[in-house]
Amino acid sequence: MIEYLIPGIVLVCGLIVDRVIGDPQSRFHPVAMIGMFIGWWGKPKRYQRRYQRTIGIVMWVITISVFTAPFFVFQLFSPVWLYLIAAPFFLNSCFAVRSLEEHAQSVHDAVSLAKGQQQAALLVSRDTSGLSHEEVLSAAYESVAENLNDSIIAPLFYFVIFGLPGSALYRAANTMDAMLGYRDERILIGWFAARADDVLSYIPARVTGLLLLVLFTIKGRYHEAYTIYSQHRKRRSGYNGGIPMALIAGGVGVMFEKQGVYQIGVKERSLTEAGSDIINTVRITTLLFTFFTVFVLLLLNQFSNM
Repeated sequence: MIEYLIPGIVLVCGLIVDRVIGDPQSRFHPVAMIGMFIGWWGKPKRYQRRYQRTIGIVMWVITISVFTAPFFVFQLFSPVWLYLIAAPFFLNSCFAVRSLEEHAQSVHDAVSLAKGQQQAALLVSRDTSGLSHEEVLSAAYESVAENLNDSIIAPLFYFVIFGLPGSALYRAANTMDAMLGYRDERILIGWFAARADDVLSYIPARVTGLLLLVLFTIKGRYHEAYTIYSQHRKRRSGYNGGIPMALIAGGVGVMFEKQGVYQIGVKERSLTEAGSDIINTVRITTLLFTFFTVFVLLLLNQFSNM
């Protein structure tokens, strides 16, 4: 039956769209607009402390509903020909490969330490003003490693399972966690967003980990990747982020460091040397996910026609 083939076609076309046009920098981009909405309601000072956790839960549901509704309506009512044409662009608004690479490359190519610190600050929440060159690169490539799951595999995973609404739901949930899930004045209003992101990212993070192990096995780096994974993944707080970070650090042979918080990996070479390998790891892992997904969908299509 053709419905098993459509997600694979859209997935492949969505990756092509991302490679060709990237992530357009516009305030009218769906994620930028939902970010503005979160920024409007997600200010703890607007509410009495005793109501903040409840407000966070209610507004999480509203934000998810507002962002997901157009994707749901389009998927439900669009004819197949229109879906095949437009769905890759809808999907492209929920994940980012090229823009993630470009942000990291802008840090790597910075003409001065100050410029690198400035570019890295766009990727991470930490204060980058006092970081050394290697620490600046670490901030950038840590973000790349973690976002292999958060910005690529997870939204694509939910697209394959639930279609465009699934991808949109994850993108909105992850954006709320990125903006509100901190242990500062946002701890109450962002409590539910952080917990929901942990739950939604749990399976995709482990799918990402399996794909990385497959890749590093092919490259002859399974032992190094798995050793760092088993020993260092819990140094990064949370249930999910440490998985891709530890596997990439071990598999590529670098160390990610956040001053006074963690060191993940053993430094076999500098991030200056290994940056391109980290980017290639993200690209190949994305292609592996696509290959395995399309393969499974083709099998399902074959069995449905028997």
